[in-house]
Amino acid sequence: MIPPENPVPAAADRAPVTSGTDHDAGHVTHLDALTDAVRRYRDAEGAMRGRSRESMHLGRTDMTALRLLLRAGRSGRPLSAAALARELAISTAATTVLVDRLEKSGHAERRRSATDGRGVEIWPTASSDEEVRSTMGALHERMKEITNALSPEETAVIHRFLGDLGVAVSALDFPFPAAGG
Repeated sequence: MIPPENPVPAAADRAPVTSGTDHDAGHVTHLDALTDAVRRYRDAEGAMRGRSRESMHLGRTDMTALRLLLRAGRSGRPLSAAALARELAISTAATTVLVDRLEKSGHAERRRSATDGRGVEIWPTASSDEEVRSTMGALHERMKEITNALSPEETAVIHRFLGDLGVAVSALDFPFPAAGG
């Protein structure tokens, strides 16, 4: 894992890259090195998200719900409990318990809908928005520093790669069919 003080590994810490494809000779191919770099990033980001959840005293689903609530709140379209349940793919009963926890911890609040007096909307609190911004602000600044060091051509290649990788991963369906069939 990359230590927080050094978001990018030094060249000596990076996997060697060769243009060869000879796995038997112990050479690391460019594909292997890139795949390893993606894994290292994914692991580092997962660990950072875990530290963020711990600092806010939230579980994984609670933090995901809070991110959804913050995004919806910023767009001016807050979520109902039913919409939150759909987004999280959990039952409405589990959503009620989750929203109760977020309310108790001061991260969310229920409000009557301004457009439908019978409806209830789930809003993130201002303090939650500030807490998430302060937690994620350092990450976003580091990402900007790294991105600003890239040429427009490098940025375009990485953008395409990450977009294509996201589509490929999203399209996976489990379980995989048996090989050869």
